[in-house]
Amino acid sequence: MKELEQIGKRALKASGQLAHLNTEQKNRILLLVADKLEASVSDILEANEADLKLGEEMGLKGAIVDRLSLSKGRIRDIAEGLREIVQLEDPIGEVMEMKKRPNGLLIGKKRVPLGVVGVIYESRPNVTADVAGLCIKTGNVCVLRGGKEAFRSNRAIVKIFHDAIEECGLDPNMVQLVQDTSRESALAMMKLNAYLDILIPRGGAGLIQTVVQNSTVPVIETGVGNCHVYVDESADLKKALDIVYNAKTHRPGVCNAAESLLVHKDLAVEFLPAVGKALKEGGVEIRGDKWTCELIDGALAATEEDWGREYLDLIISSKVVGSVEEAVEHINQYGSRHSESIVTENYSRAQYFLERVDAAAVYVNASTRFTDGFEFGYGAEIGISTQKLHARGPMGLKELTTSKYIIYGSGQTR
Repeated sequence: MKELEQIGKRALKASGQLAHLNTEQKNRILLLVADKLEASVSDILEANEADLKLGEEMGLKGAIVDRLSLSKGRIRDIAEGLREIVQLEDPIGEVMEMKKRPNGLLIGKKRVPLGVVGVIYESRPNVTADVAGLCIKTGNVCVLRGGKEAFRSNRAIVKIFHDAIEECGLDPNMVQLVQDTSRESALAMMKLNAYLDILIPRGGAGLIQTVVQNSTVPVIETGVGNCHVYVDESADLKKALDIVYNAKTHRPGVCNAAESLLVHKDLAVEFLPAVGKALKEGGVEIRGDKWTCELIDGALAATEEDWGREYLDLIISSKVVGSVEEAVEHINQYGSRHSESIVTENYSRAQYFLERVDAAAVYVNASTRFTDGFEFGYGAEIGISTQKLHARGPMGLKELTTSKYIIYGSGQTR
C-alpha cells in the first residue's frame, strides 16, 4: 500500500536521527509529551467520546468498552507512566561484556536499538502512548496501527507526540500512526520487511494468530492470557478466596486476569461453594465440570472450548483436579503460557508447580494480576511476551533492544 510505503521510508530516515539521541534529549521529549497530555485532556476526551460513540454503533460492550475508554484519571496515569520511563536507566549504549583475545583483539557486546518497531493493536489508546514512550527511550522509531474503534483517540495522542518532538527540533516521524484502519492495511504492514525490523501484535487471540500466520516481518507474540489459579489441598482458604476473586474481577478485560479456576478434590466441598458465592456476587458467570455444577448453585456446564478460552469478561471456567500433577498437566495443555498461580501452604508442591508449569510468569500465593511492567518495577511495557525467543514476560526497555559486537584492534590481520 502506498501509505505504508511512505511511512516506511519516513521511518527509516527518522531512525537515523533517533538512534543517536542521548538520554537527556530522549527524556526531554517524554517529559514534554507528559505535560502536553495533561494540558490537552479536553481534546483527548472529545476524541475518545467520538470513538466510544462509534463503538456503540459497532456493538462493542463490556470489557472492550472499558479498554477503549479514557478519563481524566487514565490520561493522568498515561502521563505519569511516561515520567516513570524518564526515571528508568537508558539501556542504549551499555557494553554488556568485553574480553581480550590471545591475539590482542578486544571484543565487546553493546546494546543498541532494534530500529523500526511496528505494533498492530486493538481498542486501547493507552498502548499508543506506552509504545511510543518506550520506543523513544530505546531509540526505536515506532509505526502504530490501531483499530478503527480507537482511531480518533490514537490520533489525538500521536499529535501530542509530534508537537513535542517538533518543539525539540527533531523529526516527528519517529512516531507514526497508520491512517488506514482496514484489514488490508494490517495485512500490508505484515509484509513490510523492507522497513520494519520487528512486528508486535497486541490484542485478542484472533489478531495475534493472524499476524503470526501472515507476517513476513519477525513477530513477537504478546497478550493472549488464558491464566489459571490452582487452589491446592493445603491452601489457606481466605488467601485462596481473595486471590481468585482479585484475579478474576479486578479488571476482567486484561490479559493477566484469571480465566480458569482449578481446585483440589479434597478441598472442593468446602471451597467451591464459598468461592462460587463470592464470584457470583461480583457478577461472574461460572462454567464448570460436574463437581463444580453440583457444588455451586447456578454454575453452567463447561464445554471443551471453555478450558482454553480467554473470556476477557466476567466469566470463569472451573474444574476439580486430583493432584498438583493433574493441575499442571491441565494448565500446560490449555494455558497460553502467560501467567499461572498456585495457592498452597506446601513448599514441595509450590516448587513442583514453579518448575513444571510452562508460562512466562508463575506465582505462588499471589494474583496473576501482577504480571505487568509497572508492578514488576520495569516501568511501562510494550506487552507481555508469551513466546520464548528474545523476550518473555513483560517487555520493557531492554526487551526493545538488540546487540552488536564492537571490536578494537591494533593492526591485527588473519
